[in-house]
Amino acid sequence: MNQRPDNRGPMMYWPFNEGAGASALEYVSQVRDEIQYVFKQAKFTEPCDPLWRKSALGGGLSFDGYSTYISHSFQEEDPAGTSQYRSAISIGVWVAPRSYEVGDDGKLSAIVNRHNKEQRQGYLLGMYRHGSWSFQVGLEGGEWKEIWSPDGYELPKYEWSYVNAVFDGNQGEMKLFLNGRKIASTGLPRGSRLTEATSTNLLIGKNNHSSQLAKVFSLHMFSGIMEELKIYPRALSEDEVAASYQLVLDSTCEGVHPSLKYDEIKLDRTPLLADRHRPQYHVSPPAHWMNEPHAPIYFDGQYHLFYQHNPHGPFFHQIHWGHWVSEDLVHWRDLPVALAPEKDELAPDGIWSGSATYDADGLPVLFFTAGNDSASPNQSVALARSTYSRDKDPDLVHWVKHPEPLIVQKKGIGLFGDFRDPFVWKDDDGWYALVGSGIEGEGGAALAFSSQDMLNWTYKGPFFKADIEKFPYLGPIWELPVFLPLGSDKQGVNKHLLLVSPVGEGADVEVFYWIGQLDKQNLMFIPDQEEPQLIDVGDFHFTGPSGMVDPKTGRKIVFTIAQGDRTSELEYQSGWAHNGGLPLSVYLREDGRLGIEPIQELESLRGEKQLSLRDKSLSEANVLLQDVQGDMLEIRLEMEPGSAKQFGIKIRRTPDGEEETLLYYDLNHSMLLVDRSKTTLHPGEKCGGTQGGNLELHGENLKLHMYLDRSMVEAYANGLKSLTTRVYPSRRDALGIQIWGDGSLTVKSMEVWDMQSIW
Repeated sequence: MNQRPDNRGPMMYWPFNEGAGASALEYVSQVRDEIQYVFKQAKFTEPCDPLWRKSALGGGLSFDGYSTYISHSFQEEDPAGTSQYRSAISIGVWVAPRSYEVGDDGKLSAIVNRHNKEQRQGYLLGMYRHGSWSFQVGLEGGEWKEIWSPDGYELPKYEWSYVNAVFDGNQGEMKLFLNGRKIASTGLPRGSRLTEATSTNLLIGKNNHSSQLAKVFSLHMFSGIMEELKIYPRALSEDEVAASYQLVLDSTCEGVHPSLKYDEIKLDRTPLLADRHRPQYHVSPPAHWMNEPHAPIYFDGQYHLFYQHNPHGPFFHQIHWGHWVSEDLVHWRDLPVALAPEKDELAPDGIWSGSATYDADGLPVLFFTAGNDSASPNQSVALARSTYSRDKDPDLVHWVKHPEPLIVQKKGIGLFGDFRDPFVWKDDDGWYALVGSGIEGEGGAALAFSSQDMLNWTYKGPFFKADIEKFPYLGPIWELPVFLPLGSDKQGVNKHLLLVSPVGEGADVEVFYWIGQLDKQNLMFIPDQEEPQLIDVGDFHFTGPSGMVDPKTGRKIVFTIAQGDRTSELEYQSGWAHNGGLPLSVYLREDGRLGIEPIQELESLRGEKQLSLRDKSLSEANVLLQDVQGDMLEIRLEMEPGSAKQFGIKIRRTPDGEEETLLYYDLNHSMLLVDRSKTTLHPGEKCGGTQGGNLELHGENLKLHMYLDRSMVEAYANGLKSLTTRVYPSRRDALGIQIWGDGSLTVKSMEVWDMQSIW
């Protein structure tokens, strides 16, 4: 038999103290509400229940920010749901936000709501931009009333806050309380009554009228932990709110405000470790969206790498700087978000790509693109400093933004409105910056700036620009310029590497490069040859470059995003989008060409060696390969063509060949190619067709160094080119390997290792 609320107690109460399971008890009615969560019916990983968290409060339900919510329906006889008008209502809840939404369409990320703003009905308690929060109600007579948190009373991320909202129609007042104290009130006509939205369910963690992104993702959802949600049919007094807060402190926290450790609230990568398509030895966020990794830097024995990240879900929105740290460039640890949009005049609308360097004292600094939609242009170059000390912040977790932008684009400097992705380096003469932009009517460009103090910058002109008439695929805009020293060639001439990523109409969105010389006096780049080259020929899977000179080894290392090549529907179902490529060492070869190799440290991930062979024919090699299989492998292969004009290797192959991916070399056309026409039978996956590009071997055997990591395929050919692609087989037995050729050939050598997860 259902319990009924008394006049003093809550009419609805979710303790969220279950600690496990896929439902939450509404204590008053004794109804168990199903918790919606994407991995309850997982498509690509092991099914699991929603995530619960233990903390100083005892525990709580973790909301992932895009799929976790509760819908509570009402029985006909339930007075909590059937009353058409209310003279009073109070809500109390403990919340710990993980991130904030941008506030699309002026809507709140709902904590709890049963409302229809258009019809001026119901109530909504939720969060908005930068941690502000609001309580909103529809009144009898068709008025919609809102009360907002004042400045300075935002809900902090990664911390517990006790939130109370009170509607008192009889006294004509709405009030907000934070941690037991009243922080805001607003007047109403005495005798006001709340009009219930009786035609809709009560939702926890999701807005009743959320906006849609890509027709798949519901925005305005809560991200973080929630506990002890109570809704009262009366107006709580200030003393009652204060007493309820103090009761929790006294009973669970020895009289002090409860603390929350980062590990208790951080995004959890555990559900994704079993995802059969998610790479496990490539760097990735714990969950959700990333695009390019950037700002690599080595400091105090550790490598730091940042990345563009949406902590709210696996879709592009509200970009932050995620953060990893590593001692070996292979095994990475997740750290808290380093930079996020804040309520300031600098970057309230996005923290976009940038780079890292050192200040005059040798401490790391971050240069980033500050997004501010109220400014024109909405992009400028900004700076953040670390709070580092060995005992205070050894992992460089905390960063403080310089309050004003350092470089603001003026008309006449580049393509106005496109000004982003600063790449900054330091030498004995000062600091230098390249900013991605374009030249009106001419094409993409990297713009050059210099500074003597890292704060005041002088524009020096275009560092290098495209000839869009000759090379239209270089596009009207360049993003993510990277400039690295390569050392001296055989003639003793000092050479450098310039990388750019074209975007805009007509652009081929790949990583193009030139080798050339630096004219330091004029701060210009002079390429050895006009036509750009590609590092990778895999067609849009190797993008978003960043780079560094490793102070530990002197190597020049390039990082990239490995694009995921999936639909929004599949990214919703999988809970993640994109990952980093393997770190790539680039160098100047004896023949003057650019050499590329995966970093040697990756050998530390090798497990059992499945195969080692030499000087075998195609058929002999395939007999030995019959029992070799896996989706996390390293393969080294050298092939000498006999009569074969096309030859290579089939990977992720089912025993019957129904699904397979063929990576091969076309000798007649000097091309490295991948054929994905049989990669997957899954009707929703996009991967297919044949991609590739030019690779001149000049009579050498084909030497492939390949890495398979579930959906990732990276092949490095003769130290000259890479081919990065994606594969999403539908069949779980797509694990086989087979040598292929259209004629006779010799497998000069082949080694296959299992690879281990870095997580």
